[in-house]
Amino acid sequence: KIFMNTLKYLQSNEFLLDVDLWRLFANLEELNKISLSFLKTFFESVKEHVSKSDSPMDFSSILRMFFQDDLCQTHQIYCLNYTSAVFYLEKLRQREDFGIYLKQWCEQNEQCKRLRLPELLVAPLHRLTRYPLLLNNIWKRSTDETEKGLIQSLKEKVEKSIWDLEGKVKWLDNFQKFRQLQEVIIWPQVWDRDKRFFVPEFLKQSLRENSNENILSSANRLLLHEGRLTLAESTRLLDVYLFLFNDFLLITKIKRNRKKHGGSDASLIPVCPSLTPELQSFIREGGFCTVLDQPIPLDRLILKNIEPIHVTVFSLRNAFLIQHENRYQQCIAVFLLQAPTETAKKAWMSQIEMTISNYTTQHETKKSTAFCFPVESSEI
Repeated sequence: KIFMNTLKYLQSNEFLLDVDLWRLFANLEELNKISLSFLKTFFESVKEHVSKSDSPMDFSSILRMFFQDDLCQTHQIYCLNYTSAVFYLEKLRQREDFGIYLKQWCEQNEQCKRLRLPELLVAPLHRLTRYPLLLNNIWKRSTDETEKGLIQSLKEKVEKSIWDLEGKVKWLDNFQKFRQLQEVIIWPQVWDRDKRFFVPEFLKQSLRENSNENILSSANRLLLHEGRLTLAESTRLLDVYLFLFNDFLLITKIKRNRKKHGGSDASLIPVCPSLTPELQSFIREGGFCTVLDQPIPLDRLILKNIEPIHVTVFSLRNAFLIQHENRYQQCIAVFLLQAPTETAKKAWMSQIEMTISNYTTQHETKKSTAFCFPVESSEI
């Protein structure tokens, strides 16, 4: 509330007017109001019981009132905005005026106890997960069977609400991550990737592969493993960044001249907090990834280990080979990759093998289901 009210005060004096209060704090005011109302009502019931020993301790009506709808629903709204708020805050923190507001106007306040805004924004998420513990403690101490039944049903409702929320948060988190990847990954045109393909200027517009950029927009696609490796070419070693999805592998070249594509200061680019620290740092440095070759479907990928004795001539270490085959089992591309350590190499090979196995199992199941004939009706 210190951060929120201070920002309101500054905006009333025409400072930081472009900062969106909702994107940072969502429904925090409503959440505070309902949480405080719950606590007051709860303790008033305790106080009444203590002052009047003959008055029964009626928690059921209070718990039903708040946990049936308002409290959990209000928490859900806040929690669903949390990832977006952290993402937005990361962008704002690059600004000098916003940095002054955070450090000098808010963080020095004694009530903050040296906690920063990111550490405070997560507090309501932790609060929500503690409600089932509270309900469970009340259930243990309740002696009325009817009340125990009600509290148990409310506890199950809150737990289900948390499970549903986790699914929604994961989906939103994945959505934000892929939206950032769409900005970072550059898909060159086929004539730029391979100089063998000649396309006259008047035909380029009709052949542009804009659909490539939508490959990462699939709701069912998951990023399972990623990282920086070295690609051995005929005359040089090339820094590459690999993205292993649940259905294909993407090999990209690391580039650092962000202005060529974005035109803006790379340090001001908001970075999704769910990306790996390596990729976050890479983006802040002004990096982007250019697709080296077409995506390699997992059912067309052959993985081979390279023994150290075979690559000593090329001064390579921790190497493995990725082979791309077409539908006729012809090899159409080969990538000799080098990991920074033997452990990293084993991790990559293990992840690729496991992902291929899961992909194959999943598609074999779909095929067998598709070929199953329905049971014949007894009426035919």
